[in-house]
Amino acid sequence: MAHVTREQLDRLLEQALLNDDHGALAGRLDELARCYASGEVSRAAILVMAAEEWRQAGQAARALASYQQALDDGGEVSVDPRAGIADTLFELDRPDEARELVESIKADGRADPATALHVAETLLAYGDLPGAHEWATEGILASEGTGGTRDALLRTRYRIRVDLGLPEDDLDALLDVSR
Repeated sequence: MAHVTREQLDRLLEQALLNDDHGALAGRLDELARCYASGEVSRAAILVMAAEEWRQAGQAARALASYQQALDDGGEVSVDPRAGIADTLFELDRPDEARELVESIKADGRADPATALHVAETLLAYGDLPGAHEWATEGILASEGTGGTRDALLRTRYRIRVDLGLPEDDLDALLDVSR
């Protein structure tokens, strides 16, 4: 059993960046999650990191399994694992399942700004501009104060609004203030 520190994870990430080997990092993160006993980072967060690395390594099916394990684990994560699952389902050409999952996140009514950003970017990438605009807007409205995620939501929403040909609104003014 292992106690996981942020420093350990940082070293793993740094090593993987130097080696440009996402598959090896994903495998090490999966192993770390299997041996997890405690830590500064939750087991679920490690599994989400592994899933992201599996996707970078071109192994979407393994990513899907890691995201599902993170969801089942229920530990603290920065982005709802269902957002990653939905993104991966789109990648695997399973859009109906992905959309159902996005709807389930919305139905729970607890999407935090980071999750809203992830979903907005996913929907944008797969051509659902109105859905992406709605998620970005909701994420901004759920944001408290200022910050990187809120600014990213504002920028994403602005690009989508322009692409949709929608008129400028009060939320666009927040983008000007954040610069």
